[in-house]
Amino acid sequence: MSHYPFLPHVAEKAVLRLLEDIGSPRSLTVEILSRYGEWDQLSSLEANPLHYNSAESYWRDASATSLLRKLDVLPTSFDKKKVAEDAFISCELSCLRANKRLYCLNSLPSGGDFLDGVRDYFDRARKIVSRILGPCPAIVDGRFGPGSTFADKGRFCTVPDKMSSEPTLTPDAWPFVPLWGSTLWARACASSGRSLKSVHGNRFLTVPKDSTKFRGIAVEPSVNVFYQLAYGKVIRERLNRWGINLNDGQDIHRALAREASSAGHLCTLDLKNASDTVCRNLVKLLLPPRWYSILDSLRSKKTFFKGSWRVLEKFSSMGNGFTFELETLVFLSLIAAITGPDSIGKDVFVFGDDIICPSSSSKDVISALRFCGLETNVRKSFVDGPFRESCGGDFFLGEDVRPFFLKESPNEPHQLISFANGLRRAANGSISRDCFVNRAWLQILDGLPSRIRRCRGPSALGDVAIHDHKERWRTRWRSGIRYIEVYRPARSRKVSWKYFTPEVILASAVYGTGSGVRDSRTPQNLGGVTPRDSVLGYKIGWVAYS
Repeated sequence: MSHYPFLPHVAEKAVLRLLEDIGSPRSLTVEILSRYGEWDQLSSLEANPLHYNSAESYWRDASATSLLRKLDVLPTSFDKKKVAEDAFISCELSCLRANKRLYCLNSLPSGGDFLDGVRDYFDRARKIVSRILGPCPAIVDGRFGPGSTFADKGRFCTVPDKMSSEPTLTPDAWPFVPLWGSTLWARACASSGRSLKSVHGNRFLTVPKDSTKFRGIAVEPSVNVFYQLAYGKVIRERLNRWGINLNDGQDIHRALAREASSAGHLCTLDLKNASDTVCRNLVKLLLPPRWYSILDSLRSKKTFFKGSWRVLEKFSSMGNGFTFELETLVFLSLIAAITGPDSIGKDVFVFGDDIICPSSSSKDVISALRFCGLETNVRKSFVDGPFRESCGGDFFLGEDVRPFFLKESPNEPHQLISFANGLRRAANGSISRDCFVNRAWLQILDGLPSRIRRCRGPSALGDVAIHDHKERWRTRWRSGIRYIEVYRPARSRKVSWKYFTPEVILASAVYGTGSGVRDSRTPQNLGGVTPRDSVLGYKIGWVAYS
C-alpha cells in the first residue's frame, strides 16, 4: 500500500528512506501518521527547538517534521480558502480595536502618568519616523510590479498588458492624475480611446501558502500601485541611510540570527499577520502629515471581499506597493523609541515582520507592539535559549539547522533535481547529516534519466544542476572559459509585440521593458515580452562558470 499516493513513486521511496535513516521517535511518528492517512495531524506537527539540547538532534526531528508539512498536494481536510477569509475578518476586528484605542489616545486630555507616558513614547517614535523619512517628494517616477492589478488578471500581467488595459484608480488618488497624464502610458491609453476608470478600492484574493491554509492578498488599481511602488522605493532608500538595507536584509538578518543563537544578546521576533494588522490610526499617529496625506491618498480604503465592498480598518495590505517598506518603518520606530535611535542598524534591525532587537528589551518591545494591535507569533519568536530564526535562517548555537520543505510534488526532472538539492543544502556539508540524507538523495537521482543524472555542478548554479563534488562535474573549456553541463530552461513563452499598439510598444520601450529581439534583420523573428512563469521546457546544455 502506498504511503504517499499523491507523490510519484521515486519521491515516495526517497521520503521513506529519509524517515527510516533519521530513525528518531519523531520520524517514526511521521511514518505512522502517513501510513494511516492522518494528514491533518501531520501538517500540524511541530518541532520546538527549545525542547532539544543539541543542534543535531533538533535538525533530525525538524527534518522529519517539516519535509511534507508545506506540500501543496497534501490531502488535508482544511478549507484553505476559508482559513484565509477568516483571517481577513479577524485582522480587521483587531485593527478596529487598535484604531479605537489609538484614537482615544489622540483625543483624550492629559490623564495622569500612564497616559502621559504613552504619549511620550509615541512622540519619540514619531520623531524617529520623521528623521528617517525626511521631506516627502511631490513628484516620483512610477513603477510597475510583476503581479496582477484590479483589471489585469491571470497571465496578462506584463508591462505592455497593463498599458493596454483600462487604467484604474481610487477616488482619493485623483491628485496623481496630472502626473500620470504626462506619461507615455497615459498617451497610449488616449490614442486607443481608453480613459481612467474609478474603482472603490482593491480586490481580495487568496494564493497558496501551505497544506493548511491559503494566504490572503489584495490586488490594487493599476494607477494606485504604479505610484505606491514609487513611494515604497523612496522609503526603502531613506531606511538604507540608517543601516536598514532591505535589498540585502535577508542575508543580514540570517547572519545576525546565527550570531545571536550563540551569544544570546539579540532576540528574533516574528509578528502574526503583520501587514494586515497595521491599523489606520497607528500610521496616522507616526507619520509626518505630508507623508501620511500622500500615502493615504494612494492606498485603497475599501476591499471587494466575498461579493461586497468593505471599509478597511487596516492601513494597507499585501499587494499594496509600499506596504513592506511602511511596515518595516513602523515596527522600526516603535522599537527604537524603546532602545533609542542610535540602536538602529546596530542592535535593532527590521525586515518586514522579521524583527531583531536586544534580548534585554524584548518584554517592553512585545508589550508596545501588543498595545498597537500587533501580535507576536510565539512559535516563531525566540528571546532565550540556543535557537534563533529570522528570514528563513534557523540557527542552533551558531549551527544552521534549517530543514528542507518539499512544497510541490516532484513530477518532472527539474523538480526532482530541486528535491535532491534541497536535501543536500539541508545537510549543509555536515558528514553526519549526509549519512541521513544520502540514501534519499541517491533514490531521487535513480529516478532521473541517465543523461540528466550526469548534470552535476556547484550550488552557485542553483537547481539547473545536481549539487555534487567538483570531481563529478561535467565541464569543457572554450576560449579560456569553463562551461558546466546543466539541465536548464530551453523554451519560454513570449507574448509577441504584434498584439500591442505602436504607442504601447513605445511606452514599454521607454519604461525599460526588453524587446526580446533575436534578429532585427528578419521581422518574422522578432521576439516579445516574457511573462511570469513562462518556462515551457528544459534541455541539457552548457553554462559558463569560471
